[in-house]
Amino acid sequence: MTAKAVRVWRWVHQWTSLVSTIFLLLLCLTGLPLIFHHEIDDWLGYAPQSRPAPADGRKAAIDDIGRAALAREPGKVLQYLAWDKDEPGLVTAYVNRAADGPPDETVVAAFDAYDAQPAGRVDTGPMLVLLKLHTDMYLGLPGELFLGGMGLLFLIAIASGIVLYWPFTRRLDFGTLRRKSSRRVRWLDWHNLLGITTVVWAIVVGATGAINTLAQPMLDQWRATELAAMVARYAGAPAPAQLASLDKVVAEAAKAAPGMEVAFIAFPGTPFSSSHHFAAFMRGDQPLTSRLLKPVLLDGASGEVSDTRELPLYLKALFVSQPLHFGDYAGLPLKIIWAILDVITIVVLGSGLYLWAARTVRRRSRTGEGAALRAAREAA
Repeated sequence: MTAKAVRVWRWVHQWTSLVSTIFLLLLCLTGLPLIFHHEIDDWLGYAPQSRPAPADGRKAAIDDIGRAALAREPGKVLQYLAWDKDEPGLVTAYVNRAADGPPDETVVAAFDAYDAQPAGRVDTGPMLVLLKLHTDMYLGLPGELFLGGMGLLFLIAIASGIVLYWPFTRRLDFGTLRRKSSRRVRWLDWHNLLGITTVVWAIVVGATGAINTLAQPMLDQWRATELAAMVARYAGAPAPAQLASLDKVVAEAAKAAPGMEVAFIAFPGTPFSSSHHFAAFMRGDQPLTSRLLKPVLLDGASGEVSDTRELPLYLKALFVSQPLHFGDYAGLPLKIIWAILDVITIVVLGSGLYLWAARTVRRRSRTGEGAALRAAREAA
């Protein structure tokens, strides 16, 4: 590589890193506890608790759970019912003043799947504060897109760092730490070593994070195209005067998607359905297929299946990237690995800031010494 090329890549690496580092530190610091959000919520007492399953394993009717959710919030309507694959004893209900009500006004509560009794609120606790900081900094979609831009700068910084790694370390054995050199050189060695050993993880987390920030535009695109095509032949159909039985809706959706189970139901009038239909989103039973949803559209009055189709590739990529971003695929061992790599990344980011500051101070010092020497010579 020519000296000019090295200078260009060094400039790219320096400025993409500097512009994004503060926000990446925010993401790493908030992301660290979010890796263990289930465990932390349990420890702090914010996680809903289900009762032991009865001897016969019989679950409550879903209609009973729906009625229990509405009884807790009089005058409101159900928007969604959701089933967490890791909490089979709980059903989560989303209630709002209107089917298309503002998300910030949604009340989210869990109910026992066996007796339909309340099990606690879901939309409380410090993890939600950290999640909002991590996803959009309380700025909504503009905040999400801004953090997505920082994620892209991070990926460019990683790529330029890989390009620069060989020119700056070619005379050293891999992993060399020059302990007898200056502090700046020692931190440079640590920065290079930690950066290159975590590069694959950093690319995965950076790329999935950038994809996740596009969730809202992707879902808007799906609603405007795929969902619109599914409900087109029902245009003008009135909202059902009386909704079909939720138990029938779930049963019919399961028939339409063999080998899958319901992940969540969107009620008529919500953004994920139409004014006349339920939308049941089905998932598989394997670690990967459980993240890939399949929508089944059902008549709101009769509960009969109206249409079903696969999600487009861009939404499948989104749903796969969301749990991968937090290491939520293989239980606690993978979460611990994710947390260790997150801490190492914080060190890499912090050392990068230190190296830039140390280099800037040294350059200014040399400039000042040079100016003083020239002045002395002119005076002489």
